[in-house]
Amino acid sequence: MAVHELTRDDARRVAVRAQRLTADRPTDVHDTVRELSLLQLNPTSAVAPSADLVLWSRIGSAYDPDELADALDDQSLLEYRGTVRPAEDLALYRAEMAVWAAGELTGWQRANVEWLRRNQACRLDILERLRADGPLPLSELPDLCVEPWQSSGWNNNRNVTMMLHVMVRTGEVAAAGGTGKERLWDLAERVYPDGPVPPLEESLRLRDERRLGALGIARSRGPECPVEPLDVGEAGEPAVVEGVRGRWRVDPSHLDAVQDGTFDGRAALLSPFDRLLHDRKRMTEIFEFEYALEMFKPARVRRWGYYALPVLHGDRLVGKLDATADTRAGVLRVHAVHEDGDWSAATRADVDAEIADLARWLDLDLVRET
Repeated sequence: MAVHELTRDDARRVAVRAQRLTADRPTDVHDTVRELSLLQLNPTSAVAPSADLVLWSRIGSAYDPDELADALDDQSLLEYRGTVRPAEDLALYRAEMAVWAAGELTGWQRANVEWLRRNQACRLDILERLRADGPLPLSELPDLCVEPWQSSGWNNNRNVTMMLHVMVRTGEVAAAGGTGKERLWDLAERVYPDGPVPPLEESLRLRDERRLGALGIARSRGPECPVEPLDVGEAGEPAVVEGVRGRWRVDPSHLDAVQDGTFDGRAALLSPFDRLLHDRKRMTEIFEFEYALEMFKPARVRRWGYYALPVLHGDRLVGKLDATADTRAGVLRVHAVHEDGDWSAATRADVDAEIADLARWLDLDLVRET
């Protein structure tokens, strides 16, 4: 198979198009999530919850967060391990759940399942309560663990929470609507759609293909990630990017964005957890963009702000928006717009229009402090 030779411009345009960030905006929540393959959930809402920000940045102010909430409640979209996915995609994870349930694991995975078995009474109690009265919130599932979950982090002794997480991996329980503290849990058999489950090897291959379709371009191999990999195996076709070492895999269905000159970019304000920049190495190599989420840094050492939103213009990441949604005061406070390099008047006008749209979508008055 011939190797596609791409410039950085080409690679960026493939990635931007795959992530539905061109001028041709999507209009439907379900279709958008299917094309993105997932939305990452994160509780921080300095501006808005990340999943909602991702959908707004694609659809625009016509997006109503109730649409996502309703889709989770009617289970046409499902939460799986901190992400929102199309319900039909869960079939690609059930073969892996069977491996967990059988205990055919190594290292930390085996330790998780062994901890579950040592707390068998709590596991069985959860299953019985869900079978009789589910779906139920976490608050209605008592902690009957005889051995606490031990961690050096914030999950230490959060026994029922961690038990539910392991039981999601083994395919016994599933999130069944709601999010955050209002999340409901039920038996997985009542949540996941019926239908054939591909064998594990085929499931992994199809997941790689889904991931590459959403990313456009990615490495074949990469570091292990806890939920969603950054690499795509042998999906797609081989490519090289001028000025970047190594080989990539590209989804050929997105190549016409660079081959026929039809790429039509726009301005967009992105969640810090947006998939366009989730792979920080790809972000640095292809977009040549410097960014770090600074919410965990002391205020005195932050360069761009607590929850700065990366700014996309066309096929380039060009800056960061430092803003806060002050809902009590009814305002979106723009503390700063950090411009990387020299912006043209047209770029500044396009970004200002997106900031105004963000305030309109949040139903807040716009207050610019600089």
